Amino acid sequence: MDDNYHVFTDGRLERHNDTVRLVTEDDDKKYLPIENAEALFLHGQIDFNTRLISFLNDQGVAIHVFGWYDYYAGSVMPERGQTSGRTLVEQVRAYDTPEHRQSLARKFIEGSIHNMRANVKYYDSRGYEFEGVIGRLEAQAAALDAGLDTEELMGVEATARRAYYSIFDEVLPDGFEFGGRQYNPPDNEVNSLISFGNSLVYANIVSAIRATALDPAVSFLHEPGERRYSLALDIADVFKPVLADRVIFRVVNRNQLDADSFESELNSCLLNETGRKTFSKAFEETLDKTVEHPRLNKNVSYQYLLRIEAYKLKKHLLAGEEYVPFKRWW
Repeated sequence: MDDNYHVFTDGRLERHNDTVRLVTEDDDKKYLPIENAEALFLHGQIDFNTRLISFLNDQGVAIHVFGWYDYYAGSVMPERGQTSGRTLVEQVRAYDTPEHRQSLARKFIEGSIHNMRANVKYYDSRGYEFEGVIGRLEAQAAALDAGLDTEELMGVEATARRAYYSIFDEVLPDGFEFGGRQYNPPDNEVNSLISFGNSLVYANIVSAIRATALDPAVSFLHEPGERRYSLALDIADVFKPVLADRVIFRVVNRNQLDADSFESELNSCLLNETGRKTFSKAFEETLDKTVEHPRLNKNVSYQYLLRIEAYKLKKHLLAGEEYVPFKRWW
């Protein structure tokens, strides 16, 4: 599977012969083997020019840019590997058909609740008492009625996520108090981790969608909007518990991150550079993990699961195959 490369150092990215070179502010030079790259994630203050963009386009490598608060700021995507007018027409037709759109929106929430519940059940089996939370999540899954419109479906998902987030203060150690979701900006360490982790999930799904002929701006659960890839938001909800949240639990409970991994700025709490490097490394290690896929009968990486999800949606739109959202089975 192709690799992601995260750049935290300030400096300049440039094409050098047939590869990419990072020139730091101290004039150190580092080379990135982009022949194996899926995407570059830029976290520092990085300058680059059109010559680099043209080269990365030829190589099929995306750039994902993270700005202030290390929020996802945008992407420079290479030309699509696939283009299909029929796929776009069918995608827009599904969005514009209320019953079809709502059916897909329910599927995304169904997968999201299942994967949240899988995390809760994991910790419930390890000495915690989360039967009540599991029951609340199951109740919300049962509430996904076909008669609900998109806004009502999002309300079901929000209720489920509040129930799910209630376990965080018990699962995470002292010093990492959650107290509820706050963002823009995050107000404490846990919210900072959730925001950063969710941004990484989103950016990786943007790359996965690019491998298909799907339009990333035409979505079903989230309303399509300006300057965002709303289809990636739909699919990200399914994978946040498996990718972002599991990494949060692991790096914090293993003391890979502590209070010194964060900094406060303008009433916000943010990961510092060391913290972002630690989290990003753990996140990439998770993407590289493999599981045996029950339908493909082979081991696939977590990162490849994202691409499979996009292809499943495309097959549903073009061939009418039922879209079954990713549900963690292991």
